[in-house]
Amino acid sequence: MADQKLNLITRNLQEVIGEDRLKTLLSERDVKLYWGTATTGKPHVAYFVPMTKIADFLKAGCKVTILFADLHAYLDNMKAPWELLEKRAQYYQKVIQSMLRTLGVPLDKLKFVKGTDYQLSREYTLDVYKLSSLVTEHDARKAGAEVVKQASTSLLSGLLYPGLQALDEEYLDVDAQFGGVDQRKIFVYAEKYLPMLGYKKRIHLMNPMVPGLTEAGKMSASDEDSKIDILDSPESVKRKLKKAFCEPGNIERNGILSFCKYVLFPVNNELGIERKEEYGGNVTFKNYDDLEKAFEKQDVHPGDLKLSVQKALNKLLEPIRKDFEKPELKTLIAQAYPPPPKKGAALEEIVPSRLDLRVGKIISVEKHPDADSLFVETVDLGEEEPRTVVSGLAGLYPMEKLLDRVAVFMCNLKPVKMRGVMSLAMLMCASTPEAVEPLEPPSGSCPGERVYFEGHEEGQPDEKLNPKKKIWEKLQPDLFVSNSLVAQWQECNMMTKLGNVTCPTLKKAPIK
Repeated sequence: MADQKLNLITRNLQEVIGEDRLKTLLSERDVKLYWGTATTGKPHVAYFVPMTKIADFLKAGCKVTILFADLHAYLDNMKAPWELLEKRAQYYQKVIQSMLRTLGVPLDKLKFVKGTDYQLSREYTLDVYKLSSLVTEHDARKAGAEVVKQASTSLLSGLLYPGLQALDEEYLDVDAQFGGVDQRKIFVYAEKYLPMLGYKKRIHLMNPMVPGLTEAGKMSASDEDSKIDILDSPESVKRKLKKAFCEPGNIERNGILSFCKYVLFPVNNELGIERKEEYGGNVTFKNYDDLEKAFEKQDVHPGDLKLSVQKALNKLLEPIRKDFEKPELKTLIAQAYPPPPKKGAALEEIVPSRLDLRVGKIISVEKHPDADSLFVETVDLGEEEPRTVVSGLAGLYPMEKLLDRVAVFMCNLKPVKMRGVMSLAMLMCASTPEAVEPLEPPSGSCPGERVYFEGHEEGQPDEKLNPKKKIWEKLQPDLFVSNSLVAQWQECNMMTKLGNVTCPTLKKAPIK
């Protein structure tokens, strides 16, 4: 029996810290564990990954607490305004309850707790002070590196975050904490510091991160096209899946396949693929490994896989959509995530989040047939079709160094015809009178990955920048390369999820 419970608890996990302790505990009694989520952006379909594991935990007899970490949400660079925390926690609970009902998980076996229910108590606050007398800045910064927004001058709130998460294990009276592998450093931090306060080490269970739909990183609430919202319409699901990266035969960096592995198969135990008879006809896969092998051999076409995932996902989401048709839940959404003003100052605010900056890979480059100063590049921007980009770099930058280069492109300027060739984006470069250098995203960046500015992550780009408003012209004078070769706008670092965008050598150069 203990072995069966261990298998249920650990299946599909990427790592377990303290597995020997887990085995010993299961031989004595059932496990008490918790999973926490910071109530910031709206939950997306990747939340089904921890939900399917919570279903496994319950089947294994675990006592499960779901923590709505509202105070953590505030401390994480103030992503959630204090006045909205209560409403967002309510929204998260309603969404997660609806998801669990869809998965057939009995809610009476779960306990829901809000962080501020106990994190403002005298005892907890004293432990925070005790912990702060033990933890070095280096350890606090390192622990939160994968989870909390950080910069060269990080806010103190971000350094407190890992300590609070460690203390939650004690105050929720659990044996184990469950989370994504991106939280591993916080888990190691907890194992180191809780015993210094006289508290026991906990077991740590880690899920793999599900890649986003347009990149190799995790689904992100701040990247609209990398994730599917729980309440997205069937049409929106279809559109996002159609745009998703899913290269034939590629099983390594494939968000669609990962979603099948960690969500659809645990929920449905099978996946049917509809195909034309000439391509083998319909087929049903009873396990993920067989699907992966078939896709790798290109027996399953990306288009057929996307269509099947679309149908399975919409079936999964439909009961949740119906739940949120209730007037009181529509009101809750509006209160938790108030829409921006319809028109006026907010729309006219000149902020860099209005720029649609993306990572792109130059897959071909040639000289313009009618202009000696221009190159014509074909660029993969994570879309179904590459874009043509015309750059005035001929004579200023070697053509051979552009080929296969990963760079940053502005994608929402009005298309412009340059000597007969339509340019559909702009290559971002640092420029001085003597030299020009394209900006460089962090190593490992993928086509289509969002580029943003520190402190301006939450905004959405304009669909197309209105030339009459001169948004780009007003933002560009504040774009420079710093002395440390980091691209910045008003000293806010240009970033991707992997780190800072840089320039090879041109310090204090304007970016154009």
